[in-house]
Amino acid sequence: MRQDAELLVAEGITRRYAMRRGLMGRTVEVRAVDGVSLKLERGRTLGLVGESGCGKSTTGRLVLGLESPDAGSVAFEGRPMPAPDTQPWRRLRARMQMVFQDPLGALDRRLTIGAQVAEPLEIHDIGGKADRTARAAELLRSVGLRPDQAARYPHELSGGQRQRAVLARALATDPAMLVCDEPISALDVSIQAQVMNLLVEIQDRLGLGILFISHDLRAVRQVSHRVAVMYLGRIVEEGEPDAVLRDPAHPYAQALVSAIPHPGKVGRGIVLQGDPPNPADRPRGCAFHPRCAVATAMCARETPVLKPRPVDGRLVACHVAQGEVAPGLGPMREAA
Repeated sequence: MRQDAELLVAEGITRRYAMRRGLMGRTVEVRAVDGVSLKLERGRTLGLVGESGCGKSTTGRLVLGLESPDAGSVAFEGRPMPAPDTQPWRRLRARMQMVFQDPLGALDRRLTIGAQVAEPLEIHDIGGKADRTARAAELLRSVGLRPDQAARYPHELSGGQRQRAVLARALATDPAMLVCDEPISALDVSIQAQVMNLLVEIQDRLGLGILFISHDLRAVRQVSHRVAVMYLGRIVEEGEPDAVLRDPAHPYAQALVSAIPHPGKVGRGIVLQGDPPNPADRPRGCAFHPRCAVATAMCARETPVLKPRPVDGRLVACHVAQGEVAPGLGPMREAA
C-alpha cells in the first residue's frame, strides 16, 4: 500500500471507563475498547461489525478525536490526533465528519434543512453568507434532494430524505473521511439500499475514506472493501469481505454470518449460548471462550493475538483457527 494512501492509522487504542457496581458497590474498570488497531485508505471503506455493546461506536468516537484513548495512538493524514477541543483539533475536524444513526435526532428541529447544511461552513468560517447558501443548495442536489427542500424543516422530510440531508451536511467542509455509525438502521428496508448506493456513489466521486459501523452484515458486504469483526472491545477477525463474510475463520464471526437471512435458508444457523460477558468482569483468556463450540483449556487461559493465519494470511485472533490447538467442545450448537 502506498504511504500516501493511508488516511487513518489507529494503533492499539484502548478506552476505559469507571463503573460502580450496585448502589454501594466498588468502582470497577470497563474496557470498552481494548487494544484495537485499524487502517483506513483513501477511497476505501472499512466495515466494523459486531453485537451491540462490543465497542464499535466508542471506536468511532476515538478515531474522530471526540474522545481520547487511554492507551495507543490515532494518526490522520500522517499527523497525530490533537487533543480534543483545541484549535488544531477543530481545524482537523473539518476533514473528518460523522453520520449518525438517527437522522431526526441529528438534526435541529428548529432550523431549516438549508441552514443546517450550511452550518458547518459558518462554524469553520468558510465563505460568506451567499456562498454558504449556494453551497448548501449544491450539496442538497449532490445527495438527491431538491434545492427548494432547503426551506423545509426536518419533520417535513421522510426518514430517507433526512439521512440524505445529514450526509449533505457532513460533506459541507469537503472532508476526507466519514465515520458512519449505523447510518441505515433507523430507515425502512426499502430506503436502506438507496442510502447505501448513495454512499458508494459519493465515495467514488470524492475519494472519501469511510468507516462503516454496523451490525448488519449484508449492508457491510455491499459497501465495504475490508471488514473487521469486533467482540467485547477487540478485533477478532479482519480481511476482505468475500473471505470474512463467506468463509469466516473465527467462531464468533461464523455465528454472525450464519445468522444472515437468505432465500431457501433452513433454520436459524449457529446459536450462541448465553449473553456476551459483562465488560466489567471479562473472562480470562479469550473473551469468547464461554460461548464457543471449539474452546479448549488454552482458550480459557491465554488471550489470542490478532495475527495473520498461516494458511491464508487472514488476520484472526483464535488459537483454534490459527492451528495452535485442536478444537475442543463448548456450548455453541447448530439450531434446528
